[in-house]
Amino acid sequence: MENAVESERDEVVSFDGEELILVDAEDQELGYLNKAKCHVGEGVLHRAFSLFVFNADGELLLQQRSEGKRLWPLYWSNSCCSHPRRGERMEEAAKRRLRQEVGIEAVFDYLYKFRYQAQFDPNGAEHEMCWVYLGSSGEVPHPNRQEIADWCWITPTRLDAELANHPERYTPWLKMEWARLRSEFASELKRYIR
Repeated sequence: MENAVESERDEVVSFDGEELILVDAEDQELGYLNKAKCHVGEGVLHRAFSLFVFNADGELLLQQRSEGKRLWPLYWSNSCCSHPRRGERMEEAAKRRLRQEVGIEAVFDYLYKFRYQAQFDPNGAEHEMCWVYLGSSGEVPHPNRQEIADWCWITPTRLDAELANHPERYTPWLKMEWARLRSEFASELKRYIR
């Protein structure tokens, strides 16, 4: 994995008290709950998104989650993943978070959504209805060190090998989403990886 850190930012953009959108199994809104409570125990089902951003060379942007993350600290994950806040449309949330966390703009397309639950430890988990997007950007990331410990561009073939040989280094949602992108959305993926 090749890293190309250009510059860093250090800004708090995520808060335990921000209200996330609770949903049912059909992604219908049920109400709101603060982020900290959404991730306690086995987690409370809430809306989220995952972005896979590629450069002009067909490489995927990966990020290593910061050491300060409550769940999966220092694990490698996809380009950006987070939650829409109360009253925020998904596309607005995705653009906001990509700017805040990675420091770039991207053009992306919605692919699918799925429900998953992943337990980190007895006290915390992800339980999300996650919307998955593919996108592209010609910009160099300027990571927010509150959110990102490290980052790299990686070819899809190299990521396949990394996931096969070192799955313990990666977040559960990245592994689930990448497997589905490779199997069910190969034609859409080809538009980005060439």
